[in-house]
Amino acid sequence: MALQRYTYTGHSAAGEVSGTLEGASAAAVADLLVARGVTPLRIEAQGDSPAGAQADAVDWRAWLRPAMGPVDLMLFARQLHTLLRSGVPILRALMGLQESATHPEMKDTLADVRRSLESGLELSMGCAQHPRVFDPFFLAMLRVGEMTGRLDEVLLRLFKHLEFEVLMRQQVKSALRYPMFVVIAMVAAVAVINVMVIPAFASVFATFGAELPLPTRILIALSDFTLRWGWAVALAAVGGWFALRRWRATPEGRLHWDRWQLAVPVAGKIVRKANLARFARSFALALRSGVPVEQALAVVAQTADNAWIARSIDGMRASVERGESILRSAAAARVFTPVVLQMIAVGEETGSVDELMDEVAELYGNEVQYELKTLGQQIEPILIVCLGVLVLVLALGVFLPVWDLGRVAFKR
Repeated sequence: MALQRYTYTGHSAAGEVSGTLEGASAAAVADLLVARGVTPLRIEAQGDSPAGAQADAVDWRAWLRPAMGPVDLMLFARQLHTLLRSGVPILRALMGLQESATHPEMKDTLADVRRSLESGLELSMGCAQHPRVFDPFFLAMLRVGEMTGRLDEVLLRLFKHLEFEVLMRQQVKSALRYPMFVVIAMVAAVAVINVMVIPAFASVFATFGAELPLPTRILIALSDFTLRWGWAVALAAVGGWFALRRWRATPEGRLHWDRWQLAVPVAGKIVRKANLARFARSFALALRSGVPVEQALAVVAQTADNAWIARSIDGMRASVERGESILRSAAAARVFTPVVLQMIAVGEETGSVDELMDEVAELYGNEVQYELKTLGQQIEPILIVCLGVLVLVLALGVFLPVWDLGRVAFKR
């Protein structure tokens, strides 16, 4: 779900507070503030105010620095969990982590978060002012921990989640290394053949004085097109890539793109299972911590990494608020597998939705790991078929005229 930064002012038990917060809309930000005991007085998108423009300028300067890796965030979650579990006050814990941080951006971020806490803001609100460091999932889980008073447990779960995602990225890179090498080699081979080989053969074929086979005519036409308009195709590809990125940055584009991802062969089922595991894990934690179902679904919707699934979860929340059961709301969302729906049904009957959601998270987490380990084996047959078709077309296009010339010479 696309999030936007909002500036707000409000009143709390400690007095007047202000700051920035991320949310899907101003109404969503207001709901989060009310849940934290803050009565909002003014909420506006940062781009609508001079303060927002100043913040954007600061963000642009921050982008010039090297970005933090997931390992830095993972270590932060683990260390803060250990300190809070040991009874260290959060301000003192943040000060210690700031002094021991090795990444310059983490040092600056922790100093800023500590100042926000000293001014009366909660940890999640202080972290929300640094979207470059803390993603929506991390922030949403912090909010769950603050609402339930189990921040140390949430931080441990965040550490395990980040550790799983780091492992998943490594497995994806390992699984895609060989297929990517094959694809690059195929593209390079086609480019060399189009630019260098086919033109040389075309001059030879022109001396035959006979009609060339259809595959050969197609190859020569493609080669002529590449030599004449290759630069235009390259420019169009680059322009299309930038246009696609800009379209994906819009809420509507992100929604359609994420929906299309779920339908992609091989990769779509991995994306769906990974998001279902994330949904089940965060939903179970929120329910176990005593968060009402409607509020839990509102928070969980922000943890989804897929905009289409996030909108479906938000639709579930609206249905539950109207009095529907979790099962009927989940079935109407049409993004959950029969296994998840069955677990929700049993959980509602027995009053143990949180426990069964933990089992769903474990199940799909293991399946995602298995799918990633076998990803290369699933892609290899597709590559072999594509490579075979490419070799067949090239062989027919290049050698058919030679064979025809050989037959004519033999008959003579």
